[in-house]
Amino acid sequence: MKNLLLQIFTWWNGQTLGTRFFTWRNGKRVGEDEFGNVYYEGGMTSFGLPRRWVIYKGYAEASAIPAGWHGWMHYRTDVPPSKENYVAREWQKPHHENLTGTPFAYRPKGSLDATGERPRVTGDYDAWTPGA
Repeated sequence: MKNLLLQIFTWWNGQTLGTRFFTWRNGKRVGEDEFGNVYYEGGMTSFGLPRRWVIYKGYAEASAIPAGWHGWMHYRTDVPPSKENYVAREWQKPHHENLTGTPFAYRPKGSLDATGERPRVTGDYDAWTPGA
């Protein structure tokens, strides 16, 4: 019952009822990634390309798509990683979720969110103070 209510009233917890119906009617399952996201293809876009979509396991977070599947989703390749022996290149980092908005987000030196004081750089100006 909880799953049904989530599908009716939320879009960020996996698929909605509309997406479930569309997928059942038009989708052909292409594969699944290591995170449990399921990829589908079916129908045609207005550009004449096959429509592709993903049903996320858990929250709908676009950064949860690994590099190989990202290339397939964006039509950079016609062969999905499930149909070939996809091996990440040596320069590709392992996938991890988007950490923006969490305590583990990247905060470079000088960022307003970084701890400490911003280092002084050339070109800094001295702020005007009244009476000085």
